[in-house]
Amino acid sequence: MLKLNRIVKELNLRVIVAHNIDKVVSGGYASDLLSDVIAHSQKDNIWITLQTHQNIVAVASLKELVGIIIVNGRMPEDETIKKAKQEKIPILVTELSTFEVVGRLYGLGVRGIKQGVSPCLSRRIGIPQNAGQPQKKRRVKS
Repeated sequence: MLKLNRIVKELNLRVIVAHNIDKVVSGGYASDLLSDVIAHSQKDNIWITLQTHQNIVAVASLKELVGIIIVNGRMPEDETIKKAKQEKIPILVTELSTFEVVGRLYGLGVRGIKQGVSPCLSRRIGIPQNAGQPQKKRRVKS
């Protein structure tokens, strides 16, 4: 079980808001679209983004995320820091790119959502929900 404080150490992240950095990370999610994070991130994920406005805290709180890593050397706005302290959402920053952070997290054992095609994409392009899963053998009647 990987804890957020180990990620801080291993990735040399700068801690801006330090609440609950001893929590266990269940996985990771990287996106800059708030609606995408709301739709697809999971409880106790670490979120990687370049967004810095206070709405990221609202999304992290709503989805019960372990924390937010802001990439590319960006700093959260003052209102974001204030809101994160109120909501007790850790905010961490790094000079690294999203690509680099995700790669390093993967190397530490952090994984994303289940592999395969997402259910919403499956419906849009007509892929059956069980595509890619082993099929039961059917008996042929003779």
